[in-house]
Amino acid sequence: MKFGGTSIGDGEKIRNVAKIVKEYSEENEVVVVLSALRGVTDSLEGIAKTLIKDSKEGTIEKFIQEMGGRHLSAIEVAIPKEEQRIEVIETVDEGLRELQEVLLGIYFLGEATPRSLDYIMSFGERISAPILSASLRSLGVESKSFMGGEAGLITDSTFGGASPLPESYEMIRDKLEPFLKKEVSVVSGFIAENSDGVITTLGRDGSDYTASIVGTALDADEIWIFTDVDGIMTYNPKIIPEARTIPIISYLEAMELTYFGTSVIHPKAIEPAMNRGIPVRVKNTFNPSNSGTRIVKGYKKDKRVVKAVTAIEDVASLMVAGAGMMGTPGVAARVFSALAKRKINVMMISQGSSEANISMVVEAKYGEDAVRVLHEAFELERL
Repeated sequence: MKFGGTSIGDGEKIRNVAKIVKEYSEENEVVVVLSALRGVTDSLEGIAKTLIKDSKEGTIEKFIQEMGGRHLSAIEVAIPKEEQRIEVIETVDEGLRELQEVLLGIYFLGEATPRSLDYIMSFGERISAPILSASLRSLGVESKSFMGGEAGLITDSTFGGASPLPESYEMIRDKLEPFLKKEVSVVSGFIAENSDGVITTLGRDGSDYTASIVGTALDADEIWIFTDVDGIMTYNPKIIPEARTIPIISYLEAMELTYFGTSVIHPKAIEPAMNRGIPVRVKNTFNPSNSGTRIVKGYKKDKRVVKAVTAIEDVASLMVAGAGMMGTPGVAARVFSALAKRKINVMMISQGSSEANISMVVEAKYGEDAVRVLHEAFELERL
């Protein structure tokens, strides 16, 4: 069972999640994968970038106070009895002190490496998992929290978007299987470790990916992804109120929809489950009795020719063009190699039959940077 930031935005929501987990754990062996509280990862990334560029005196102290205040408020509601809060408050305080030291280092250096950014962005999940685990214990459910690496999730050293190593599956099984029958393990989503024990992240919204990896490693009956809508919808219900839930969909259909704008589940989360044939179910934290959408092997035919509509917002369309491109080998390779070095993901590509241009789509926030990169790659400033 994976719960994202929208599911645990505050103490009341964390308590609600704990009750859902308690209910299902009474008759099932359950492992929970948890994101950071809503907005925390964005805040961590934001403070790091602020400290790199320009920051005023007291910026770090103010940030730590706000972060601590929010989590302590959540703890008070998620764990009603004061004596049961002591241990988790100590854990949170220790994490915040460590975070403050790292932020001070960035402030003095005026720079942050991808490795240090991963370390900073890991704190959201490192703090949230112990809170949910303590909330479960307050409901009488035996529970223990694990960071991704502690749970056996080992990756390569591609900071900011690491990939799990093949041996992770066996390591996760060895770490977590002994606890299945006696307690609920709460695993920090999004974060892992490389083989040297250095913290890595799986990329933004990587908690879904963590859940799929953990579920596959444990050969789960199903992997449940909890969000704030009743599954995969025919379109975003915030825009089209009459959109309906798709009850069942194939792995392939789900992957296509998620790659092109459907945000209820991360595209990478489907592949591990698909390789093992484990169904993935998308459910609503705030309407848990709804069966949601079941993603399965095979193709489910529908009376309707079109099953869903999706759209990608905030994108930039780029094109490189020149008659000299026709018949010249390696142009596309230079384009994508240059963008990859700057960690700019190409969402879509197109090339006409004349080979005189290549069009591509990237996230809007990377649009200007992508133009600069391609300008430099083809030395256009020398014309």
